Amino acid sequence: MDCPYCLEDKTKVTNKRKSLGAIRRRRECLKCSRRFTTYERIELLNLVVIKKDNEREHYSRKKLLKGLLKACSKRPVTNKQVIGVVNEIEAGIRKKNLKEIKSEFIGSLVMKKLKKLDKVAYLRFASVYKNFNSLDDFKNEIKSLE
Repeated sequence: MDCPYCLEDKTKVTNKRKSLGAIRRRRECLKCSRRFTTYERIELLNLVVIKKDNEREHYSRKKLLKGLLKACSKRPVTNKQVIGVVNEIEAGIRKKNLKEIKSEFIGSLVMKKLKKLDKVAYLRFASVYKNFNSLDDFKNEIKSLE
């Protein structure tokens, strides 16, 4: 691991712990003695998402996180909870052990997790995911939540 300050490649780990689905390592540079933190997590390499229009794109954790944060905006949901949901969704994807996965599968996992986490965030996400076009779509979804 290269030091981000002096670019020395010799560092030592001073502390290690699990943090939000990752391993957090506190490191110290052996040259300049400055400390920095690194995170290690499993990546879903080469996973391709098949979208509704059959277009394919590489899986993006950032895109999933961004969508969840937008749905949970101004709600009593912490970033830690959102990251936990992302980790659970990625674990569900890994269990499938596929190279390609349909966006509908990811969307259904998100919907299931948001329904338990926060009903308003669920409704926000559902309105985009299910492409609501009228007030009746919202009313029907709210009735299904009750």
